[in-house]
This record gives sequence, C-alpha cells and structure tokens, in this order.
Amino acid sequence: MRLVDSHCHLQADRFDDDVEAVLDAAREAGVERILVPGWNAWSSASALALVERYPWLDAAVGVHPHDAAGIDDDAWSVIAASAADPRVVAIGETGLDYDRVFSPILAQLANLRRNLELAARTGKPAILHCRSRAGARDAQDALLAELRAFGDDAPRVVIHSFSGPLDYAEAMLELGAAISFSGLAFRKGEEPTADVVRLVPRDRLLAETDSPYLAPPGAPRGRNAPEWVRVTAAWLAELRGDEPDTFGDGLVAAYDRIFARSAPRETPLATVRG
Repeated sequence: MRLVDSHCHLQADRFDDDVEAVLDAAREAGVERILVPGWNAWSSASALALVERYPWLDAAVGVHPHDAAGIDDDAWSVIAASAADPRVVAIGETGLDYDRVFSPILAQLANLRRNLELAARTGKPAILHCRSRAGARDAQDALLAELRAFGDDAPRVVIHSFSGPLDYAEAMLELGAAISFSGLAFRKGEEPTADVVRLVPRDRLLAETDSPYLAPPGAPRGRNAPEWVRVTAAWLAELRGDEPDTFGDGLVAAYDRIFARSAPRETPLATVRG
C-alpha cells in the first residue's frame, strides 16, 4: 500500500542518532510523503533543516498550544517569515489543549488566532491539535467557534490526530476541514473515531503517526516512527471497505492536494541515501 505520514516530528530528540535509518525504514514500508511540523521557533527551524537535508520531506511551521505562553514577538516574527518558504506546506501545529493546559487558555486562544491569521495570509492550511479532558468537548467547541469567527476568510484546516465526537467531525467537515488519523484512534475512549473514518470524503482523509508519540498496536511504545503509519492506514482501509491499493492511491492524492508544494519535491528513492 502507498502511504503518507502527514504528521511526524522527526526533529524530536528521540531521532537525533538515527533519523536516516528511520527514513529508510519508512521508505521500505511504502511511505512516500512525510510532513514534519514545528511546535515552536526551534522546532520550526529544525523542520526546514530536515527538508534541506532530505528534500522529499515537507515542513510546517507554527506554535503548539503547549508553547503558546512562551513565544515572544521576535520568535513569532521568525516563524512568520519562514512560512513564506516554498518547502513549508502548512502552518502548525497549533490549536487548543484544554486537557493538560501547559499554557493558559487565553494564551492558547491568542496563539491560535495568530497562527490561523498566518495560514489565511499565506494560503497554506493550518494543522490543528485539539484535546479536551476525558469526557469533555470544550476544546472542540472552542476551536469550532474560532474558525466560524473567521467567516469567509477562514483558512483551510487539517484536524490532526482526530479526537472527539461524531458531530464535531461533521461540523469540521462542513467547514471544509481535512481530517487525519493516528494511533490515538486505538486507545480506550476514542471509539467514536471509527464512525468518523467512514464519514470523511476520500480527498480529505489523511493518515499520520505523530511520531515519536501515539504508537499504534505493534509499534514500540517508547518511540513511534513513520513506518508504523502502515498499521493505522490498514485499519482505515478496512473500516472504509477499500482495497489497499485503492486506499493508498487515495492517501497520496489527498496529501498532494491538501499540502500543495510549489517547490519540486524529490522522490525518496533519489534522496534518502544521498
């Protein structure tokens, strides 16, 4: 099956010693596209450095809700400037996290708005993290409210590592969102995700690992890696009743439509060992 990993933090320190081997394993598993999103100024710059080293990768730049309170105007200016790079295909990851609340909610909201404005200005999609406490949906409802407040000027968005009720997914799809699924879908409490998988149009459905986090069944718990997107993708195909080859072709086509890149993207075969 052809594969994509639409969200993979390859610049995380857990990959410092063997990122090339990790990419080799991903290529052997069939992964043709990998998007490396930033979460603050350092990781956004590191995402671009990886794309420089491995030109078949894509980058995203932005500020995660956990880091919302720690980004000053100078750091944001650097991120905003880097968003113009043609190898940057999205803004993020950003969003809201009302579960762990590592940054105050008001700071998260201000950060989200700034990232969404950057996405709207550049015409690149915003990658959105959204988590509520177990049994709650306050972050999902707040995120919907923020997007609706933009009206016709809202940027395109990708809901990363989907979590939430079916009606939240329906509302996001009505706003034109793409939805990406990760190993989180296999965890207790995430059962509604299976119904969401069947609902998403083919051209707005993505698979991801969120490496080094959210390992699916069978993957190492301490360090998820892009090769393991094959587990989530196989599950998605089965739920939708798709043949693996057909589903894989759809994944790559959806990725290329959602994360359009103006600069040429080299093929993995030409670059991973180079």
